[in-house]
Amino acid sequence: MTRWISALLGAAMALASGIAQAQTLRWASQGDPQTMDPHSQNEQLTNAMNGQVYEFLIARDRQLNLVPQLATEWKQTTPLQWRMKLRPNVKFHDGTPFTADDVVFSINRAKLPTSQIAVYANAVGEVKKIDDLTVEFNLSQVNPIFLQHINTLNIMSKAWCEKHNVTKPLDFKNKEESFASYNANGTGPYMLVKREPDVKTVYKRNPNYWGKIDGNVQDVIFTPIKQDATRMAALMSGEIDFVLDPPPRDLERLRGGGQVKILDGVENRIIFIGMDQARDELLYSSVKGKNPFKDVRVRKALYQAIDIETIRTKLMNGQAIPTGAVVPSPLGSFNDPEIEKRLPYDVAAARQLLADAGYPDGFEVTLDCPNNRYINDEKICVALAGMWAQLKIKVKVNAMPRSTYFPKLDKLDTSLYMLGWGGSITDAETTFTPIYRNRGDKGIGSYNYGNYTDDKLDAAAAAQSSEADPEKRKALIKTVFKLHNDAVRHIPLHRQFIPWAERNNVSAVHRADNWLEWQWVTVK
Repeated sequence: MTRWISALLGAAMALASGIAQAQTLRWASQGDPQTMDPHSQNEQLTNAMNGQVYEFLIARDRQLNLVPQLATEWKQTTPLQWRMKLRPNVKFHDGTPFTADDVVFSINRAKLPTSQIAVYANAVGEVKKIDDLTVEFNLSQVNPIFLQHINTLNIMSKAWCEKHNVTKPLDFKNKEESFASYNANGTGPYMLVKREPDVKTVYKRNPNYWGKIDGNVQDVIFTPIKQDATRMAALMSGEIDFVLDPPPRDLERLRGGGQVKILDGVENRIIFIGMDQARDELLYSSVKGKNPFKDVRVRKALYQAIDIETIRTKLMNGQAIPTGAVVPSPLGSFNDPEIEKRLPYDVAAARQLLADAGYPDGFEVTLDCPNNRYINDEKICVALAGMWAQLKIKVKVNAMPRSTYFPKLDKLDTSLYMLGWGGSITDAETTFTPIYRNRGDKGIGSYNYGNYTDDKLDAAAAAQSSEADPEKRKALIKTVFKLHNDAVRHIPLHRQFIPWAERNNVSAVHRADNWLEWQWVTVK
């Protein structure tokens, strides 16, 4: 009898252990979130992980439709005014109630200069409290995508930020750290337990969450694993359950392995190359006293020397869609074939352009590149360097982790760089204003790292931002694309696919913005 009871207790303990393990989601990606401050950095993995702790007034569903979250309803009362009713009986993780004061504080915090989402926060106008559960937004000009901008702004606790002296977003590019670097206090379904940068980040389910959680995940352990082989070995061995970014070359092997499922999907993300078009002399180049990238012929030569089909087939294993439009989704360009069309791959024409510009023997330049942010990012940069060598342009690839890379770009400390841009919004506005426009205040042009000034392009991009008539706005958007593409302000590469890999006992919901929503995940 004693042996029988012991065996029964052992089995019960094993079962309990199995249940606990099954409710833990262990997942990995090649990079690590940059900070736990939700307003500091506008980077996808950082946003997606902070978005499990902090919430928006308006969220996205499985199909990226806008749905109520901390706001239960909204109404445009005039062309320049919106009113929102807030969800009652919501509490932050520390137990303080959520009210209109937190909304006003958060929107204003997100507008501050150290916020990388200031351009979106400023676009929603001035916010004021009507009562504890009502806020009003007053705009200075029409905003045709107001609700989509609202979906980019996380709500923080005013009391918590004041208590911990984090009333402004941390200045990440200058290596500032604050209490919000490693701690968080939102209203979301998961609570931050422990943050160890570049090691692991641990979360647990919020037991007092106001909403319904569809999945069964109680605990989340995220581990950054930079090396592709190591990351995939951990998945195959069962050490982790889910990988956000399996390498394209491994997909067919994974499909046939029996232990792993692949969730396919195109990501709303454009990968492109930018160039310093402002300095009279490049920082990292053999050319002295001049800046070759100020000459459109040089920019066009680099573009036409790119064998994009080889990148697509050989490097990306078909997991990319080449395009000529610097916008995350073809919906942003209205699927217009003229906008989407690339300049032809033509090395002879590229050499002639370079010679006409006065560089028949090429020059040396450094290409800055992340090595843990986009699919095959460093490998793409190396491939580009090889292609540009045909023009006698000697390119040094300077690859680095995202935590070092993005602050470098923020300081405009670059001559030639790779960047990706994407997310849930497919409208061109959220690409045009931060990337296409001249650098200015309130976040305008903040991602124009080439620092070019193009007043005609800037004016057209500004005009579409406030045009209420859909047809007139469509015409303006097409004008912006034409001006940008004719001047080759950036060199588009492709829209990357973003398949996910998960073990057979895991069920996740794939979204085109590469956002893993933990409350929809089931681990059997």
